[in-house]
Amino acid sequence: MIKIINVLLIVDILVIIASLLIGERDWFINSQVGYITSSLVVLASFVSYSNMVKKSLKNGVVVPEDNRDTIDKIEDPYDLYSKDEDNLDEKENFKEIVKEEKERLKKNKRSIWQVTKDSRASFSIYRLGAYGLLILGFFYLNNNHKLDISPYLIGLSLPPIIVIVTLIKKIK
Repeated sequence: MIKIINVLLIVDILVIIASLLIGERDWFINSQVGYITSSLVVLASFVSYSNMVKKSLKNGVVVPEDNRDTIDKIEDPYDLYSKDEDNLDEKENFKEIVKEEKERLKKNKRSIWQVTKDSRASFSIYRLGAYGLLILGFFYLNNNHKLDISPYLIGLSLPPIIVIVTLIKKIK
């Protein structure tokens, strides 16, 4: 995350320099309001999802390990054609398979409380605050008749693009 923050700061400096070279004050204000609020939204999303993952790990929520490859999961999503000796006896009868699948689906039903716990990252105070600043910045520019949509949208769209490019480079 430090690398992403550094890249965002470097690009912001470049945006400031480009705005000053253009020489229009409204271009500078619009691009900075869009860029800073969009950066805050992106960083708040990272922090809230990071906290959610840490909390899930702390509570022992673990994804079950599945040793099947992706193609096998697509071709046989319910593991009907497995060659295991243990599974042959259990899965010979189609009704038995359907019954097992219904039981598995009943176990996987999530209550409203579980869904709310998982969606806390979407409604975290960080993200709500960042979106609030984004909305306030837009209304400020619009109400003071300083809104120039081109630099605002450029500033708004740069941080997500920068984060995507940075993460793709990190994967390679």
